[in-house]
Amino acid sequence: MKQKIFPFIIALSALAVSASAAFYSVSGLSKLFAGAAFAVIIMAASLEVAKLVIASLLYQYRKNLPKLLKYYLSVACFILILITSMGIYGFLSAAYQETAAKAGNIDSQIALIETKRDNIKEQLAIYNAEKETINEAVSSLRSGLSNNVIQYTDTLGNIITTTSSSTRRALEKQLDQAIGRQTEINTRVDGLNQQLFEYETEIVEVTSNANIAGELGPLKYLSSLTGKPMDQIINWLLLTIIFVFDPLAIALVVAANFAFAQLKTKDNKEPKVKVVETPIEIEKIVEKEIIKEVPVEKYVKLPKELRGPLEEVIKHARRRGEKVPKIGKFFD
Repeated sequence: MKQKIFPFIIALSALAVSASAAFYSVSGLSKLFAGAAFAVIIMAASLEVAKLVIASLLYQYRKNLPKLLKYYLSVACFILILITSMGIYGFLSAAYQETAAKAGNIDSQIALIETKRDNIKEQLAIYNAEKETINEAVSSLRSGLSNNVIQYTDTLGNIITTTSSSTRRALEKQLDQAIGRQTEINTRVDGLNQQLFEYETEIVEVTSNANIAGELGPLKYLSSLTGKPMDQIINWLLLTIIFVFDPLAIALVVAANFAFAQLKTKDNKEPKVKVVETPIEIEKIVEKEIIKEVPVEKYVKLPKELRGPLEEVIKHARRRGEKVPKIGKFFD
């Protein structure tokens, strides 16, 4: 039972691979010749069916076909395999280009956001440097105010310590200006830090929300691992697929024809001997000469282990001049 089912499994597998290869090929060829897509689909579909028929024909009638026809069909089948592979390559490469284009757009968006982020970082660096300078100036002015002391001796010879009002006013004015600038810079730095955080968050969102990262992730990893461009890696992958895809379909079609041929041969070789439900004792047949009443052809129903006794029956029949087939005929 298993041997009879397996050829059908091979045939279904061949049809599945052939159908998928035909679909990808027809789709790819229709994209290559988009100006006449419907006509190309009809042409490519008929060629795909013809290719499978040619493969089966070459296998089943390989000994009887004329040489010229056999050579032409072989070349035609090989060229059709190349055409199918070209269509599959076009379909897969177009799908990759579409994904790569989306990835390029995302990379452009990320590059633009990174440029804005870098500008913010540069502004932050300038304001932080100015902030440090102003902080130092504020500290110096406050120190000057606290040290604004003038000493002089009066007419009596006493040392008088006092502050310079003009100097104090000048220092206070400068301090107020420095503090105002410091406050302004702190406000701008806070705003720039907020923008920087927003840009960083946007970069993460664009990267994580895109399905392209999952689709091209393995290729990017292979590209970084091998040091080869991603386009070159995808080209190798597509060539590997097309060199296996359609040739495998043709090989499975031939294998299915071979399996069915073997199954048919085995069925023809199996003996079709029917065994009677009630066993017959050959010795009694020979002794009582029942051969006169029972036709010899009925002995074909006897099992093989009774070959010896059956030969005795046939000998008796031949002595009486009856024409009987050879003993081998009963068990072929």
